[in-house]
Amino acid sequence: MRRASSSVVIRNEAIVSRIRELKADHPFWGYRRVWATLRFTDKIMITPKRVLRLMGLHQLLVTAETAHKATRTTRPKPRATAPLQWWGIDMTKVMTQAGWAYVVIVLDWFDKRIVGHYVGDQAKTEHWLSALDLAVNREFPAGIEGHCLHLMSDNGSQPTSVRFMQACGQLGIQQAFTSYNNPKGNADTERMMRTLKEELFWLREWASPAEVAKALDAWIPGYHETYRHSTLGYKTPNEFKREHSPKTQLQAA
Repeated sequence: MRRASSSVVIRNEAIVSRIRELKADHPFWGYRRVWATLRFTDKIMITPKRVLRLMGLHQLLVTAETAHKATRTTRPKPRATAPLQWWGIDMTKVMTQAGWAYVVIVLDWFDKRIVGHYVGDQAKTEHWLSALDLAVNREFPAGIEGHCLHLMSDNGSQPTSVRFMQACGQLGIQQAFTSYNNPKGNADTERMMRTLKEELFWLREWASPAEVAKALDAWIPGYHETYRHSTLGYKTPNEFKREHSPKTQLQAA
């Protein structure tokens, strides 16, 4: 019994050491995301309950925030059932030593890929269009016609500007807007913004918008390849995209 007990302790020590490494790189991760990385990336056969227990014992859990939760409405938001069907666009800003860096992203709701982005010291309509143009050129090199692409945004001045709406019309993009007092309308994109802050923007101080832009360019490919989403069955965006590509589905059939 003593040998068995000591072997469990040694095994737990190795797991806790790995958890500490993950938390050092991702301080905002909860036990579910830590478990998913241990189970599917590290190939360690472990249950979520055990990860929760070990993280609790070693004070590695994230304290839940309940004081500032937004009031939610029950109005359902659209759901993406295929790639390149629903995109969301949103903006955040990051403080740098040279002033604010404005970050605009375009997210594919289906596989959680960041398909377009922009970073700069301004965030006018032309800059939002820069992120959108990047996404369109990457994902639709032959044009959008026939794909029925929808773009969800808030009611800010950029996506509701005449220039932005005209550009969407010319590209064949159908715009949709969140209703007032309905935070869930663009929830997928807003959640991606939170991930960006926790995994990149909040982890260091920044010298300039250009430095933020360079870091985001380098971060996105790694996120697509390694970040496991619970809503994707703990698959990465690239894994989920590959599984649902027309070629893969044809081979499976």
